Amino acid sequence: MANSKKSIFKNHETRLQQGVKAPKFKGIDQNGKQISSIEFKSKKLVLYFYPEDNTPTCTVQACNLRDNFTLLKKAGIEVIGVSQDNSEKHKKFETKFSLPFRMIADTDLTVIKAYDVWGKKKFMGKIYDGIIRTTFLINENGVIAHVINRPDTKNHSGQILDLWK
Repeated sequence: MANSKKSIFKNHETRLQQGVKAPKFKGIDQNGKQISSIEFKSKKLVLYFYPEDNTPTCTVQACNLRDNFTLLKKAGIEVIGVSQDNSEKHKKFETKFSLPFRMIADTDLTVIKAYDVWGKKKFMGKIYDGIIRTTFLINENGVIAHVINRPDTKNHSGQILDLWK
């Protein structure tokens, strides 16, 4: 009798871990302006990667960060979103939902691949390559303080604030 045990698929997870130096990054934001990790030296930074603007779960996550942005700023935390959407799509997303933070248009996947958040994932039974929703909390020394591999999109800012108490 052949072994009919199904293998369980697991989405890709970043190999970057707490305690390692965060990769440097640069890109263009939703306003067409250059943005780089150098701007956030000596600051706490949330770098969150998400699949696509204007999709239901990505919108919930962005709006949760928007709704709690004052609390995050009060805690000294800067927020940057990253997806492979272009600047124009990011700008529409920002405008539609009044998002108060910058978003990197990583159309060539440079930042996404540097943070190892591109890989195999399964959605609605289909396996494909894409951005794995992941958040990095980077401390004032440029070191990854925490990695959130499965963000709670409805309470993402709460997760961040709890980790950075």
